[in-house]
Amino acid sequence: MKLSAHARFSTVCIHAGQEPDPSTGAIITPIFQTSTYVQDALGQHKGFEYARTQNPTRATLEANLSAIEGGRGAFAFASGMSAINAIAARLEAGDHVIVTDNTYGGTFRLFDKVMKRYNIAFSFVDTSDLKATEAAFTPKTKLVFLETPTNPVLRLTDIAAVVAMAHARGVLVAVDNTFASPCLQRPILLGADLVVHSTTKYLNGHSDSIGGVVIGVRDEDLQWLKFIQNSAGAILSPFDSWLVLRGTKTMPLRMAQHSANGLALAQYLQQHPKVKKVIYPGLPEHPQHELAKRQMPNGWGGMLSFEMESFEATRTALNRFRLMSLAESLGGVETLICHPASMTHASVPPERRMAIGLSDNLIRISAGIEDIEDLKDDLAQALDG
Repeated sequence: MKLSAHARFSTVCIHAGQEPDPSTGAIITPIFQTSTYVQDALGQHKGFEYARTQNPTRATLEANLSAIEGGRGAFAFASGMSAINAIAARLEAGDHVIVTDNTYGGTFRLFDKVMKRYNIAFSFVDTSDLKATEAAFTPKTKLVFLETPTNPVLRLTDIAAVVAMAHARGVLVAVDNTFASPCLQRPILLGADLVVHSTTKYLNGHSDSIGGVVIGVRDEDLQWLKFIQNSAGAILSPFDSWLVLRGTKTMPLRMAQHSANGLALAQYLQQHPKVKKVIYPGLPEHPQHELAKRQMPNGWGGMLSFEMESFEATRTALNRFRLMSLAESLGGVETLICHPASMTHASVPPERRMAIGLSDNLIRISAGIEDIEDLKDDLAQALDG
């Protein structure tokens, strides 16, 4: 099954990297649940020696995700955080990194509490402010780590503009594309060197797998990622690789519905008297709405946040939801709500949360693909109760 070089995005999601199994003709890649591979003779094998180093199911997923993001290679890890750690492990003592200030709490924890111990400096900057971003570069800056849209206040960074200023200084740019998914945003096409995902989220899409991936374009980055994946060993399992392969086949359809529901919920919440503020890139009131239209041309996703007038009202509402589930994570077919200040971003100090606009009254919604009227009904009963 030869995929055309001109195949469109949805076709790439279904077919890239995947061939019928040569032994049976199975159209779905098998789960190669093995730890080792028998060699024909000393020094003669079929390209596979040990499952930490190579696994056919994982290799198929990596080829699929590389094609989806427009990269030249991809490496799948046991979680989104282990994927980010693989990028960070490339840094050396004395290096400096610019990071989006409103980054995921786990990313902040890794950089601020772990990597700093190795004499690596991090500047957490509002990368939606290009002047502030440019001012943060130093002669020791080796990496810009962007998250756009950010979690959970949904700020956007102009990827192409930051890439231009970074590459002019010989600095790499990595983009966490988890919130948008490659259906809505493709950072490599905007010049980024590395793209990272928590495959747990929209790539898998069914809330039944934990994983991460890094996609790259430069030979030296791909060589490093292959080396660190094998050396550190935080690999994605064959079964989880198979689950994500299942997810990418339907991702374009799911993302269209996530985006439609996200916009509809944002518009509904805008009209609700108990809601103080709604944050969604698809709303004209969003400060980077024009950038969102340009950088995310196929939709604005299923992630939105809103603020209520008080923490008591916030807690009451969160405890009243019935259809929407109070849980961490995002990107599944079911709608999830969470309280970032006490859940996903609890590791971020309170004063820092306030500085980036993450108040105790903020509720985050990961809009699923349920009927929108049922979701509105649940919002109504939770907020009006």
